[in-house]
Order: sequence, then structure tokens, then C-alpha cells
Amino acid sequence: MYALVEYKGKQYKAEKGAMIQVDKLDVEAGQTVTIDTVVFVNNDGKVSVGTPYVKGAKVVVKVEDTFKDKKVIVYKYKSKKDYHRTIGHRQQYTNVRVEDIVVA
Repeated sequence: MYALVEYKGKQYKAEKGAMIQVDKLDVEAGQTVTIDTVVFVNNDGKVSVGTPYVKGAKVVVKVEDTFKDKKVIVYKYKSKKDYHRTIGHRQQYTNVRVEDIVVA
């Protein structure tokens, strides 16, 4: 059984027990979050497609930890103008573990 979940503008495949890496959540580690924006559910061959979301379906996830990704270097440059600038960015993510998928 798996579900496709839309969360913070992105879609993720959620299977029971799977670890998903989402954009940073302002939630303490160990707490649970319920996601009700389920787009698609496959329950052992029985498929439910939402318009836009599946009614009554939710995914319960448990927050594991928050971390920063690798540094991405952004280099700005304009030719013939003696302008160049280097900026680094580290995106923050949260690991969540799928506890349960509930289908109505």
C-alpha cells in the first residue's frame, strides 16, 4: 500500500515505514503530523485517484530530525562591468517517517 501526498507544494510517495525528506518543518522531533492532501492511493491493486484530493484519506508521519543539505555555490557575474559575487546556500530539510496510511 502506498500513497502520493502533496505537501508544501511538492509531491512525495509515502509507504508505511518509509523515510521521506521534506522541506523544514517547525515541529519538535518525535511529534506526529497528519497530512490530508492525498492525491493518489494504491491499496493492494485498488486504486483511488483524487479530484484533486482523495476524500477521507490521510497519512500520519512522525518527525525524526532536521538537517542541512550540502552547500550550493551561487556565482553572479556581469561581463565587462567588473561585477562578481559568490554566495553559498544550505537548504534545511526534515526527515519524517510514515507511521500509517488511512483510507476512508
